[in-house]
Amino acid sequence: MTAIDFMEDGESGLLDFPALSLQKLEMNVKKALDILHKNVYQTSSPAKLIAVTKTVSPRVISALIKLGIQDIGENRVQAALPKLLQIDEAADFRLHWIGRLQTNKVKDIIDKVFMLHSLDRLHLAQEIERRAAEKSLVIPALVQVNIAGESRKTGLSVEEVLPFLRQMKDFRNIRVKGLMAMMPLTDDAAQLEPLFKEMRALFDRLKAEAADGVEMEELSMGMSQDYEIAARCGATMVRVGTALFQ
Repeated sequence: MTAIDFMEDGESGLLDFPALSLQKLEMNVKKALDILHKNVYQTSSPAKLIAVTKTVSPRVISALIKLGIQDIGENRVQAALPKLLQIDEAADFRLHWIGRLQTNKVKDIIDKVFMLHSLDRLHLAQEIERRAAEKSLVIPALVQVNIAGESRKTGLSVEEVLPFLRQMKDFRNIRVKGLMAMMPLTDDAAQLEPLFKEMRALFDRLKAEAADGVEMEELSMGMSQDYEIAARCGATMVRVGTALFQ
C-alpha cells in the first residue's frame, strides 16, 4: 500500500491527507482489531469496530473502508451530511448515529442511518417513528443508558430502561436492537470495569425479559481510552476514533 499523508484541512477542520501516513492508519486499524480479538467476552465473537469519523475527511473515511472497516460513526448532522456526499460512491459503508439526536434533525438523517445508538427519550422515538413511517423504513436503534448516573450525560437510568422498552411495542417503524452506554472519562480501570460489567448484566437481564418488539442483540460501549476493557466485559460494538487517527 502506498504511503499517503494526512493533513488538517484548514477550511473544514477535518483530518485529511497528509500528516499521518496511510501506513500508520493501517497499523492503527490492525492494532484495534487485534485488541478486540484478544479480548473476547466468554464464547462470543470479537466486538465490532465502529470507526468514529466525526473528525476526519471523506477521503480518510474512504481509506478506512478500503481497509475493511464498514461501520462508521458520526454525531453532528451539519458536519456529517456534506461528508456522506463526498465518500467514494463505490464504498459500502454503514452509518451509525452515535450522538444525541435533536428531534428537528431526524428528518435529515432518517434515510441514511444504519443504526441509531442514542435513543434516549419518548419524544425522540415518536419523531423517528413518524419520519420513518413516511419513508416506509424500519430504523434499528439502541437505547442509551446513563449507567454511571452522571448529571451531564443523557440516557435513561437503569430503572427506566425496562418501562421504556415495553413502550416500544407500539412503534412499528423502530426496532430496538440493544443498549448503548457512555462511561465516565477516566482511564481508571478499577472504576470502569464494574460499570461495563453492570451494563452487560443489564443487557443479559433485559434479553431474558424478552420485551415485545425488542431484539436484545447489540451492546455498544467502549471508546478509544477504554474499548479493551469494554470488549472484555461484553461489548458487542466499540466506538473508536482517536486511537485510529493519532
